[in-house]
Amino acid sequence: MTKYLIRRFIQLVVVAFIISVLVFLLVHLLPGDPSVTILGPNDTAQNRTILLHQLGLNKPLWNQYTIWLTAVFHGNLGQSYLNHESVTHILATGAPIDIELIVLSQIVAFAVAIPLALVTSRRPNRPLDNVASTGTFGLLAMPPFVIAPIMVAVFAVGLHWFPATGYVPFTKDPAANLHDMVLPALAITAGSIAVYYRLLRSDLISTLQEDFITMARSKGLSNRRIMLRHAFRPSTFSLLAAAGVNIGALLAGTFIVEWLFAISGLGYSLVVSVQQRDYLVVQGISLVVAIAYVFLQFVVDFLFTVVDPRVIRE
Repeated sequence: MTKYLIRRFIQLVVVAFIISVLVFLLVHLLPGDPSVTILGPNDTAQNRTILLHQLGLNKPLWNQYTIWLTAVFHGNLGQSYLNHESVTHILATGAPIDIELIVLSQIVAFAVAIPLALVTSRRPNRPLDNVASTGTFGLLAMPPFVIAPIMVAVFAVGLHWFPATGYVPFTKDPAANLHDMVLPALAITAGSIAVYYRLLRSDLISTLQEDFITMARSKGLSNRRIMLRHAFRPSTFSLLAAAGVNIGALLAGTFIVEWLFAISGLGYSLVVSVQQRDYLVVQGISLVVAIAYVFLQFVVDFLFTVVDPRVIRE
């Protein structure tokens, strides 16, 4: 297992380096000039030249990249060109919001998908299974940017149960925080419920046809014990794989939801920074999010070895 994890870690480092190059190049391909936004009415050719020199944006791209990457290795992601706020501070204040959104959405997704799959897989193609399959198929067709406005219209504007916008930090008022996060979390959890349910249901149905399940039934074990102790664990391989990919994809989903609900997480900050051509903020957020996604896949690979040790030999 040690060799396997070391090999995976080396791959993570290589991918992280490639990501840093791509993030830097893609950001600098954005149309527009940050000096125009910074200078405002003082935007003249002379002032622009001076500002670009001060920011180091007049140097060759390879030189700018090496300077930026060296600073990153020293823990310095730079600061905003506009308000001079450090990128590290933006990440420290915005990341907890994204993490909370993702954690809440996944708690709801697993709490709904796993019990539902355990129940319907015992009697496939029955009325409950057909209703659940149809409902989850419908959820797959509704992305967050479609669900969010509907929820706002119904539960915020119509029923006044939840606020349409705003955010209260958890440390300030836990109850108000959870109340404010209900709609954003539900807006990004629908797709997760559908994916997790359909994958786990399919794998459980297949596992329940295996010989070792027949052996367990011949011993007189209860259906509950067979499902939880014998069938569930070998059926979670696809679920883990989907969770790893899905949680990474949710980082993009939270960006959309944060913008719609005016929650100042990383997504909101990233959209504003792109609009204002604030290169260092865009680079810092994009790099950290991308590396976090890659690291998450590393963790999922490790969990694969726990669920099925045969992965190491592949």
